[in-house]
Amino acid sequence: MRTLEPPPLRVLERLAIHPWLIVGITCAGAFIGQLDASIVQLALPALARGFDAKVDAVRWVAIAYLLAFACSLAVSGRVSEMMGRKLPYLLGFALFTLASLLCGRAETLEQLVALRALQGVGGGLLGANSMTILVSSVPADKRPHAIGWFTTAQAVGVSLGPIVGGLLLDGLGWRWIFWAAVPFGLLAFVMGWLVLPRSPDASRDSRETFDVAGAVLLVPALGLGVLALTQVSVWPIASPAMLTTAGASILFLVLFLWRERRARWPVVDIVLFRARDFTMGFVGVVTGYALLYGMLFLMSFAFVKGLDNSARVAGLKLATIPILLGLLAPLGARLGARFTARRTGAAGMALCLLAIVALVVISFGPDRLVVRLAALALFGAGLGLFLAPNSHATIDAAPAGHGASAGALVNLGRVLGSCVGVSAASSMLSWRLAETDHPARMGPTFIDAVAGSLLVLAAFAVVAILTSLAFRQAVHN
Repeated sequence: MRTLEPPPLRVLERLAIHPWLIVGITCAGAFIGQLDASIVQLALPALARGFDAKVDAVRWVAIAYLLAFACSLAVSGRVSEMMGRKLPYLLGFALFTLASLLCGRAETLEQLVALRALQGVGGGLLGANSMTILVSSVPADKRPHAIGWFTTAQAVGVSLGPIVGGLLLDGLGWRWIFWAAVPFGLLAFVMGWLVLPRSPDASRDSRETFDVAGAVLLVPALGLGVLALTQVSVWPIASPAMLTTAGASILFLVLFLWRERRARWPVVDIVLFRARDFTMGFVGVVTGYALLYGMLFLMSFAFVKGLDNSARVAGLKLATIPILLGLLAPLGARLGARFTARRTGAAGMALCLLAIVALVVISFGPDRLVVRLAALALFGAGLGLFLAPNSHATIDAAPAGHGASAGALVNLGRVLGSCVGVSAASSMLSWRLAETDHPARMGPTFIDAVAGSLLVLAAFAVVAILTSLAFRQAVHN
């Protein structure tokens, strides 16, 4: 299978900067994926208007991408170990770019959701291979610098998403938020074809062994679980649909765990979860990204529908969160090295909790713009202090010889957290908005519904604080 990989262009391969060209390609994948994930959050109110749909329906535009990304990430990572990294990575760019083009041409909400799922599969192929390609192509002494550029590309993508999305929505319409990624995807595909090296040979066993049963069980376990969480506001808890969906998810998860304990080459290395610190850190990763994307989802609707901001103005306000996150993340890493990830992470999440309380209690009143932006800045700063040291401590807590698998699981936790955050926030918002339509009583305003929905994010913050404090070791960088 590896003979199918196209070789890099020799004239580029001989250049001294060739490893950094590879870093540039992986950074492009990181940038595009994060830009898309954050830009769509701001577009959801416009999509609700464009398709005349409610929050219950339009939220699937975000969830379908994240869910497909999560389901395909672990599976595509294992497939790539067998057949090589370059071809799946290029296929990821191709699928993502094609789906972006088609998303902009969707005529119905159902078409858009299906195409977003295809986009998510492409994103999963990129996410499963980008870090491995980077690490294997850069000398060991240059890897921290390369990973720093990779992290910066992710932060810039998340930060630019709301800003670019606001400009495109106001100037050209929602279809252009998908079409804008097409030229970048095409350029990255061509450059990847010419620059990326062929994959090194793997052992015969790892090349020929694939846990098909594990992959088959993982996808419905994740998919049905997210579906149950998302439909809480639609299906009564004791309804047949909810009980069947949640029960099937648990059953598939149990079967998946049983299978993975016996598989020689498992899709997910569940041995890692025997280490308490790794498990606590993984939960912290999930809750941290649930907070980020849950807040982006809720505040997009708050600014556009609740406060009647234009998409451009809303995007500039939303960008406060990822910009502060990106600025404070390096400081979080340094503080984690000096004071331990346990203390730094707990302090960062305490700031997030304080920001959420401020948004709920004081910042949705009239003439509160400065307080509102200060609360969002505090929230982003808190996440910046939490995410970097927590991710490092989680990987550092993995048993010897499981570092690569730990990194892959942390990546999966980020995507799962994003999916859980949007699902939980959208379900809470839909439930709160249902009160406004109740014929027998006056319900809360839209802003009140958003403020009430922020309480679910407060619960995530509390969980993240507890997981930080639960670290048994004082983990340093």
